[in-house]
Amino acid sequence: MNYVDDDASTGSGDDVNMLEGHNKRQSVTPSSSGRKKRSRKATGDAIVDAMLEIAAASKLRASTIMKNEDRFSISKCIKVLDDMQDMSTGMDDLDLELDEMELVAAAAGYYYYSSITRQIRCASLPSGSGFMTEVLEGPDDLCREMFRMDKHVFQKLCYTLRHRGMLRDTAGVMIEEQLAIFLNIVGHNERNRVIQERFQHSGETISRHFNNVLKAIKSLSREFLQSPNINTPPEIHSSNRFFPYFKDCVGVIDGMHIPAHVPAKDQSRFRNTKGFLSQNVLAACTFDLQFIFVYPGWEGSAADSRVLRAVLDDPDQNFPPISEGKYYLVDTSYSNMEGFLAPYPGIRYHLHEYRGANQLPRNAKELFNHRHSCLRNVIQRSFDVLKARFPILKLFPQYALHIQRDIVIAACVLHNFIRREERHDWLFSSIEGVTVDELPDFDEQPELQFASSIQEQIASSVRESIATIMWNDFLNKWDQW
Repeated sequence: MNYVDDDASTGSGDDVNMLEGHNKRQSVTPSSSGRKKRSRKATGDAIVDAMLEIAAASKLRASTIMKNEDRFSISKCIKVLDDMQDMSTGMDDLDLELDEMELVAAAAGYYYYSSITRQIRCASLPSGSGFMTEVLEGPDDLCREMFRMDKHVFQKLCYTLRHRGMLRDTAGVMIEEQLAIFLNIVGHNERNRVIQERFQHSGETISRHFNNVLKAIKSLSREFLQSPNINTPPEIHSSNRFFPYFKDCVGVIDGMHIPAHVPAKDQSRFRNTKGFLSQNVLAACTFDLQFIFVYPGWEGSAADSRVLRAVLDDPDQNFPPISEGKYYLVDTSYSNMEGFLAPYPGIRYHLHEYRGANQLPRNAKELFNHRHSCLRNVIQRSFDVLKARFPILKLFPQYALHIQRDIVIAACVLHNFIRREERHDWLFSSIEGVTVDELPDFDEQPELQFASSIQEQIASSVRESIATIMWNDFLNKWDQW
């Protein structure tokens, strides 16, 4: 697989070239009647409008426009336009009409402006080896911005990949730069040609190293996506609101919809209930914000319960075994069954429903749902950190679907690696103690009721027992909730 840049509208490629002069244009014979000289202001306005159109569409590129080896400026373009309007004869000899010349002038002016801003940008952010030096020897914030992690975490990851032989230095690209290329792409959703300019390598080199790093990081998934500890999580044990009621909870499960790029023939399957193309990613996480299990690639139209059922039915997916008496928290899009504790259906659940005048729970079921929602909120915070660190997950470019799936896995591996190496990472710190507002799920009710009657009875008994004890304690021991 090659990392292919299909973005033909950046305005920086060679796919559309402006022609020198007008010798390659088809001859157009403009009308000689009704032409009036435009004022300089009117002509300037026309050029500005054209420039905005060019900048928006990014269809024209004026890098080859030269006149006596001197780059066109906007003022020169205006003069050319005025000179053209002064001509009363010989218009048949011109290959460009006024509107076309305006576009040429606009493109030339846009290129002139871009060349200036490019010089400023290059002065502030070196390219090639200078870029790596600038980031690794510069302030910590620059490394966080460009590589999406702290310096010592980046260096530890490089050491891990080198020491285990997952990547190797090449004649022109060290492992540090290979990893930086990958992190710039997934951490900024940059296109190949932008990375070419930044690192001063060919498109083929960028593609090759992107794929090599993606494969290497994905291979770490068995180590960094591990089964949860069977002991009561400290985040539960230390809270009177959750302990001892949820002492047997080991994690949280939910679906995450990530925009997908798929062929037209598959789009109906990947169009979710909100109308956009997505892949439905099943994820499980701990209360420490680390992912336990990730299963990407399901079409967006698939219900969460269906994806979970497929995982549980397929031993090859290696879903972490659930010890007897332990369970994951799930929302109302899943069935309440042994090993998976769902809230009471038909009872207010989301945190925003417990605000304002009606914030206090009125019965045991509402109290259970509220605390269930508070505890389950950890997976929304994990999703938020993941997407904030790797914006490529918010809008996938045109990769093959299997590459889109692998990027999700690699992003979760890096998420866990950073969490283990730097507890005070700035993104994790930003959501510490914060409750993330959660919108209602795509699936209001489970699509498949696949739990057996025995499983349902066990799960219902557990839920009822927790709710009853919790409500009694709330009435008799608590002066706040």
